[in-house]
Amino acid sequence: MPRILRIAAAQMGPNQRADTREAILARMLRLLEEAAGRGAQLVVFPELAFTTFFPRWLLEGAELDGYYETAMPNPAVQPLFSRARELGVGFYVGYAEMTAEGKRFNSAVTVGPDGTIIAKYRKVHLPGSVEPRVGDRFQQLEKRYFEYGDTGFPAFRGPAAWGGPVMGMLICNDRRWPEAWRVYALQGVELMVIGYNSAAYDPNGGSTENEEIRTFHSTLAAQGNAYMNATWAVSVAKAGDEDGSGLIGGSCIVDPNGVVVAQAKTLADEVVVADCDLDACRQGKEKMFNFAMHRRPEHYGRITGQTGAEVTV
Repeated sequence: MPRILRIAAAQMGPNQRADTREAILARMLRLLEEAAGRGAQLVVFPELAFTTFFPRWLLEGAELDGYYETAMPNPAVQPLFSRARELGVGFYVGYAEMTAEGKRFNSAVTVGPDGTIIAKYRKVHLPGSVEPRVGDRFQQLEKRYFEYGDTGFPAFRGPAAWGGPVMGMLICNDRRWPEAWRVYALQGVELMVIGYNSAAYDPNGGSTENEEIRTFHSTLAAQGNAYMNATWAVSVAKAGDEDGSGLIGGSCIVDPNGVVVAQAKTLADEVVVADCDLDACRQGKEKMFNFAMHRRPEHYGRITGQTGAEVTV
């Protein structure tokens, strides 16, 4: 019996710094309801979906603390969980997490159709810097505001109502690092869900990248890694002009052959939907990327044995 899962990529337009939580949540509820109305069983929201992308500013004290969620769910976001449960729809959503011990992570959860959290992930590949760049209007301070994720890359099983897919989660910059995808693929991943907030300019202060090439790279990362790991990939943006800082769109659903089967056309709130045949992963997993047959890990030591490149020739 085919395992067909209808998935919605719920791209969000910008969340301005002045927007209230209530206004942002109302938009998310509209996206959820549109997706459910189109038959989606799983809705994927972006990274840091409940707030603006606050690491672009140098912040401290109560203003900074206000961007973090100390529990998930909590009263401010509970309506999303409750409405999803009423609709029988699950979702992935990214947020800023503050633990009871005061640790801060860029996190995401996947929630089942019954409204309960199935799995949580904390972003591993943090971009940017700890200290702000002098003279720059916008910063990329994720290393200042978040700790490196401590969950690793644990695959998990989605509910039977979804066909029981082996799933993985990534957040934004993680999608550019093939090591993360391969660790999930070695656990049999069939569905990767990803949220991102990617700048439409070089966020590290350079001038060699623009919106067009960064959108291309975002889609390329999803396509290439989906193909090389024989998995579906759903990669979803928060996009548009957010407080004067551009974010790329390009939210997409990619099949295990690396083909984009659905993609957002705007930089605003937009839902795109695709029927994902989870068994389509078998072609790659049993042939070209049959890991048990073809991998040679005895030659891969450098991948985990060093960080920076070392020229030895």
